[in-house]
Order: sequence, then structure tokens, then C-alpha cells
Amino acid sequence: MSTPPRSAAHPQTGAAVPRDIVEIERAISRVSHMLTRAKQHDRTVAVAGVPVDRAAVPLLGALADAPDPLRPGELAVRLAVEAPHVTRQVQRLERAGYVERVPDPDDGRAQRVRITDAGLEAVERVRAAGRQWMADALAGWSPGERAQLAGLVHRMVDDFLAHSERLARCEGRSAD
Repeated sequence: MSTPPRSAAHPQTGAAVPRDIVEIERAISRVSHMLTRAKQHDRTVAVAGVPVDRAAVPLLGALADAPDPLRPGELAVRLAVEAPHVTRQVQRLERAGYVERVPDPDDGRAQRVRITDAGLEAVERVRAAGRQWMADALAGWSPGERAQLAGLVHRMVDDFLAHSERLARCEGRSAD
């Protein structure tokens, strides 16, 4: 583990932030940085044999996990990015044969984005490479420890989402 954190205070109230919260934030930041850095992405897609850029992977994942094609705006909301970013990625992925645009059944003027069979294969290969990397990294962990971690991380994400939704309701808008 890295150096211990300095004490932290709430930016608005000045109240002390519990040390465990500081440690959780630091751990999440470390994991996020490590998993999203370019070097890790390059290694993963090389193992997967899939030539997609880093920004395309979450978009392909969102489409693979969606039961139906999505509007570009829906993709932007799900990925917490700006709509032009999604438009550029969809264009690149469409040229690569990983996604296709289809008519929106609810609005004849609009289009939705659907993942193709090639896109599904690509995202599954990237996920498989990432899972293998993770399995190798956690090889010293017992199945029970891994299950406990998975359960706690899912619980944390669910609680984060619920908290964001509560804040958004208080602010009078939808959650990010």
C-alpha cells in the first residue's frame, strides 16, 4: 500500500472525514487509474486481438448489455459523456463493422445503434482478456475472498447510484 493519507475535511463544512472513507476513495482512485490507463488497454486489446481504442470499449459494452438498440443520447447518458463523443465513436465502430444504425421504432426521424455480431465477438474477447488478467492477478485469493469482494463492490456501486439519484431528485434533475 502507498503512504498513509493526510487527514481530510469536508470541503463545505470543514468536518473531519472518517479515515476509512479516505482509504476507500484512495483505493477506488488507484483501481480506476490502473484499469483505465492506456498501457493496460493496449495490453488487453493485444491479447484479445481486437483493434479498438480505449473509448470504444465502454460503448461496445453498453450496447452488448442493452436488450435493445439504444439512441446515441441514451448511450451518452449511460456512459456519462457528451453526445458528440458518442457520435464520433459510433462512426468509427460502424466503419469497423462493430455497430450499425437502425431506425428508431418510436420516431421515424431518429436512429438507434445496435451492436453487430462482430461487435459482440469483439467485446467478449476484450472482456475475456480482462477477466483472465484479473484471474491471474487475484490467483492468490481464495474463491471466498473473491466472492466477498465482488459482493461488496456491487453493493457499493448500487449505493453510489442510489445516492446519486437521491441527490438528483433534491436538485430537481435526473441522475448522472
